[in-house]
Amino acid sequence: MLLKDNIGTFVKNELKKIHKVLNPDYPECLESQREDEAEDEEQRSSRESFLKITLHFLRRMKQEELADRLQSRSSAGVCKRKLKSNLNKKFQCVFEGIAKAGNQTLLNQMFTEIYIMEGGTAEVNDEHEVRQIETASRKPDRPETTIRREDIFKAPPGRDEPIRTVMTKGVAGIGKTVLTQKYTLDWTEGKVNQDIQFTFPFTFRELNVLKEKRYSLVELVDHFFSETKEAGFCRFEEFQVVFIFDGLDECRLPLDFHNTEILTDVTESASVDVLLTNLIRGNLLPSARLWITTRSAAANQIPPECVDMVTEVRGFTDPQKEEYFRKRSRDKKQESRIISHIKTSRSLHIMCHIPVFCWITATVLEDVLKTREGGELPKTLTEMYIHFLVVQSKLKNIKYGGEAGTDSNWNKETTTMIDSLGKLAFEQLQKGNLIFYESDLTECGIDIRSASVYSGVFTQIFKEESGLYQDKVFCFVHLSVQEFLAALHVHLTFINSGVNLLSEEQTTSWWSEVFRDKSTCFYQSAVDKALQSPNGHLDLFLRFLLGLSLQANQNLLQGLMTQTGSSSETIQKTVEYIKKKFSENLSAERSISLFHCLNEMNDRSLVEEIQHSLSSGSLSTDELSPAEWSALVFILLSSQSDLDVFDLKKFSASEEALLRLMPVVKASNKALLSGCNLSDRSCEALSSVLSSQSSSLRELDLSNNDLQDSGGKLISDGLKSPHCTLETLSLSGCLISEEGCTSLVSALSSNPSHLRELDLSYNHPGDSRVKLLSAGLKDPLWRLETLRYKH
Repeated sequence: MLLKDNIGTFVKNELKKIHKVLNPDYPECLESQREDEAEDEEQRSSRESFLKITLHFLRRMKQEELADRLQSRSSAGVCKRKLKSNLNKKFQCVFEGIAKAGNQTLLNQMFTEIYIMEGGTAEVNDEHEVRQIETASRKPDRPETTIRREDIFKAPPGRDEPIRTVMTKGVAGIGKTVLTQKYTLDWTEGKVNQDIQFTFPFTFRELNVLKEKRYSLVELVDHFFSETKEAGFCRFEEFQVVFIFDGLDECRLPLDFHNTEILTDVTESASVDVLLTNLIRGNLLPSARLWITTRSAAANQIPPECVDMVTEVRGFTDPQKEEYFRKRSRDKKQESRIISHIKTSRSLHIMCHIPVFCWITATVLEDVLKTREGGELPKTLTEMYIHFLVVQSKLKNIKYGGEAGTDSNWNKETTTMIDSLGKLAFEQLQKGNLIFYESDLTECGIDIRSASVYSGVFTQIFKEESGLYQDKVFCFVHLSVQEFLAALHVHLTFINSGVNLLSEEQTTSWWSEVFRDKSTCFYQSAVDKALQSPNGHLDLFLRFLLGLSLQANQNLLQGLMTQTGSSSETIQKTVEYIKKKFSENLSAERSISLFHCLNEMNDRSLVEEIQHSLSSGSLSTDELSPAEWSALVFILLSSQSDLDVFDLKKFSASEEALLRLMPVVKASNKALLSGCNLSDRSCEALSSVLSSQSSSLRELDLSNNDLQDSGGKLISDGLKSPHCTLETLSLSGCLISEEGCTSLVSALSSNPSHLRELDLSYNHPGDSRVKLLSAGLKDPLWRLETLRYKH
């Protein structure tokens, strides 16, 4: 009787839970009900046996649908627990910059918070990423626009529609992958988002290899996650699922969103690209959430209507850079020396916005401080990367035999490896490839076995990755490492054989006057080629190439180079050639790149001259040459303190000065341009600044300029842009009438979410237009709080 009562109670309790689980509206699985209950193996075994009996009777009763639902929901709990356990093992450790080599670091210990900013639209930014970093480094921190990674799918205030698909943009090495890994790790540890049943992280590198294969969505998940295969899932509709697709810029699948067949069944087979396009479009598994990461240049592969929210990772802020170095270092003295050194070099400080560059910097500086105590620390990017290569060669020699002394760093085997890697880097850089497959390596004459050896030896430079059942993929640890090795290859080829890979010119008289001239032509042709690139894609390559012209840097590479030959005369001629380029009406980005090149060549004469004039108060902008204007822009953009308020009258209250200094206006928070005789030319340039996604401008004072209606219309065009984030605009005393005011009303109606304060006093806007603007003060969609319009 006691046994009967015990079994009866057990059956009643289990059936209650099963009844609850079988409700179609019930979102949880059977296993999740028991997660909080302490149970031993015998209890678990009894429940699993009872489940089998229940399924058997349901099928005997011809209740197939209920049996399927119960089987699915009971398997889900076990599957979720196993998936969490396996993903936790996979992501709890990271190899900074390295794959499967070096010292493992616990992700929770080393993770420095990376902020995600709401990023507007999926606009393509195909500028060189160093330019994007420089822009980001000047942007003020705006905490109100940041999103925490755990809230990535939460709708922002004022938005009712749910967020299904999020795209996160950012330059290479900025932390996108680590961010998705931390999100997954936090989920596995039960810290956040426990409403999500399953998180499936994919990388496009892994998916590329399946280009020719066919799968259903269920089979694709099973292929990468054996836990779901064991559970026997046939659909995912009743679960809350998150798919993470990391590295869209590395996608080699033909994602055709216009001509792809429509697929709605998760069990129907198709090519992987068809599966992905239908999943992203929402035809397949519309209940799922998707998080896609990409470099900006590839953002347009997915149509904007398929993306609910675009975000951007901007990398480390200044305090986060310091936090990163503190977390790495155990030696307080060394830590403070590294931090203070980075602050003194603008180039290094800017690049440290990228977490991967922080890792490279820390690797180099820790080694230099250890081996050359009290010695000079590298100040330029070229020095930093040469030291990085030296450190890796030392590690290779220690690991695989050979002395660690300077002379033995470049033995024959090492030289051959660096030469092959350099050739691969240069040829693939020209094609725009950052990820290499076996076919790419074969094209460069590298045997796949050799590549595996390289990735095993230079583990911190060149890495090999392979997922479950995947073919190998190769890449350099960061784009900048590829660019450095490409520049080194081009430089070594010229020095050692006289061949200019940039123009395929040759010379055999290495040490004659002809060679001196050829050297000058070599560097000058590199400058010209970089300036011809519309997006600055060779900017960093050029900086490294010119940095390698210095004797001091070549000495560090002694043994790798059979000859050295850049004379001081060649360097001086190259410097003068670069300075002449400033008179060619270059863009601000081009000018800044050339100043960085001069820094790499240790020439700071132009900048120091302007700085001296500024500090002594003797600067007269009326007499500045184009090169000096560029130097002034470079100095102002490099000085964080000068970008809070830009006052044109400090330089020259003229339109010419404003147009020259427009990049500084774009990077400033507030621009004071009152009473400076501005015309439509200025308004057109300012309209472009207001329309730019990378503009920092929040306050603009244009009062007491005779802009008239034509100028007012141009400014309105800028306000109309969805990228415009101006908050305060003063147009007091600008001779604007009803016509110009009509344009302002139209602009604010189409983009009402930013402007808070508008000053139209001492103009003639007309009563009807003033009424329309006043109505905007009461409109809940408008942010306008203050409107001035009377004399």
